[in-house]
Amino acid sequence: MAAIKTGSVFLQYQIIYMDTVVTMPVSFTENAITEIRRLIGSGECKEGQYLRVGVKGGGCSGMTYILGFDEKTGEDEVYNCNGFDFIMNSSHQLYLYGMKIDWQDGLNSRGFTFQNPNATKTCGCGTSFAV
Repeated sequence: MAAIKTGSVFLQYQIIYMDTVVTMPVSFTENAITEIRRLIGSGECKEGQYLRVGVKGGGCSGMTYILGFDEKTGEDEVYNCNGFDFIMNSSHQLYLYGMKIDWQDGLNSRGFTFQNPNATKTCGCGTSFAV
């Protein structure tokens, strides 16, 4: 196992018979995986679309998480997590590497939550952050 430091992010990889295996940049809890599979099965994800995980400018703290179904572009990397594929723009890994995505289904909180170790500041709603 080797590591490359890119800015403040470590990308881990190992080489096996000339193939490169890249560590998934984000992880999903079992609750999140169950909800994503439900959404895919309900028709929310159209043919040719993937689950997109990313960031965009905006929100109270400067950046907002993206989580939704979208088509793949040339800048995207495709990852597989427990049987479903998701995409991420390779430039977003800097902000999201090591993040855990969860699904909450309680009385006080319902929806996806993001636990991002790179966030230096978050807002009260939990969908906006700064690095």
